[in-house]
Amino acid sequence: MQDEAKIRLLSFVVIFLVVALAEIMFPRRKLMDSKARRWRHNLGLIFLDNLVIWLLLSGATIAVAVAAEQSQWGLLNFYHVPGFLAVIIGVLVLDLIIYLQHLMFHAVPLLWRLHMVHHTDLDIDVTSGLRFHPLEIIVSVWIKLAVIVALGVPPTGVLLFEVLLNGTSLFNHGNLRLPEKTDRFLRRFLVTPDMHRVHHSVIIRETNSNFGFNLSWWDRIFGTYRPEPAAGHEEMVIGLSTYRNARELTFSRLLKLPFSGNPGRYSLDHIGREPATKK
Repeated sequence: MQDEAKIRLLSFVVIFLVVALAEIMFPRRKLMDSKARRWRHNLGLIFLDNLVIWLLLSGATIAVAVAAEQSQWGLLNFYHVPGFLAVIIGVLVLDLIIYLQHLMFHAVPLLWRLHMVHHTDLDIDVTSGLRFHPLEIIVSVWIKLAVIVALGVPPTGVLLFEVLLNGTSLFNHGNLRLPEKTDRFLRRFLVTPDMHRVHHSVIIRETNSNFGFNLSWWDRIFGTYRPEPAAGHEEMVIGLSTYRNARELTFSRLLKLPFSGNPGRYSLDHIGREPATKK
């Protein structure tokens, strides 16, 4: 697909700048850590992530979608689902898979070690949506490739989903104060910053809730929805209980964290519960 990379880059830059500016004008919380230090680490991670993907899997999702379309792979092609409907179904299924993938990264101890890099951020703002370990990004891309082939998602659907996923990740990690009525309306179909912020709480039962990135329906359907943090948005503590020293969370430490870090008790049978309830 022509100009796919340009479309994704332009949409990313525009949404990033809009959310970053809105955070300055309408902040939800006072940041606890140095913004310059956090942005340096978070932007460093997204730069490395994109470099790794460019070297190993450049344009893979679109290329596989084109191959699936040309070779008539996948259920949507097998049943000759009309183009527009196939795009809609493809986006919805991919969004569901990302929800399930996110839950899996919390549930499986080995995958949690990768994903906890994202949760070590002691504040949450637009750059938190970029704070992922390169190995997690690679696993995520391979999962998307498998779904694209099995379902036969059209290239247009894949591009639309990638733009939506990147944009909503920046938006729902934003340190934004939305009017209460606006937030309540958007939550009917979209993950808002207040909704996703609960997921970054240090409290385990709150960390293991609100897994959606784009559509808010999945958390409601599968019973993982939690409307508000117990302490309120201004007073809630962000991050993981095992990592509270911002100066120790350097760029190099974040890269080594999955292999040498303390995963705490956030995964597997701890989902939805506090350590004190463990028997």
